[in-house]
Amino acid sequence: MASWLVTSWTAIGGVALSALGIYLALVVLTRVSGLRSFSKMSSFDFAMTVAIGSVIASAVLTDSPPLLQAIAALTAIYAIQIGVAAIRKRLGWFEHLVDNDPLVLMTRDGMIRANMRKAQVTENDIWAKLREANVIRIDEVRAVVMESTGDISVLHGPADGEELEACLLTGVRDADRVQTVDRGNAGRYVD
Repeated sequence: MASWLVTSWTAIGGVALSALGIYLALVVLTRVSGLRSFSKMSSFDFAMTVAIGSVIASAVLTDSPPLLQAIAALTAIYAIQIGVAAIRKRLGWFEHLVDNDPLVLMTRDGMIRANMRKAQVTENDIWAKLREANVIRIDEVRAVVMESTGDISVLHGPADGEELEACLLTGVRDADRVQTVDRGNAGRYVD
């Protein structure tokens, strides 16, 4: 019974060395691949983050930590992420294949039940997100969007304020249901 509480100092040392090794590998791989490594920009990025966490946990918590295998697995995951990101940039259809499209769940006119069903979101989920966004009046809401990551964004402003800029809903399904204004700001870069 007590064997699950007790371990040897050798095992503890192995775990500590594996943790250090995997940490150093993670730092190097993250520096090489860039800041997007831990972003949750898309569902694919989120899946990669979960996979990285799983590899780290496996490497650190197994009886005989397979450090080189874990580093090889992390390297493969990062390489896949870099490869998929490069393909997504070049091929629009591939981006749609690996990412979920954001979806409008609510406009000034109200909640869109069909989209809520598609996203498996309840009315109470939306009310909670409106409270988190400090919305104090429904007429402040311009749009509620289920993002490709599963996060819910609430776009709001003063009830008598300006309309939402159209470019903010680029790539969002049913964006045409939201009252917007086009100020020509889409695609502005300052490089």
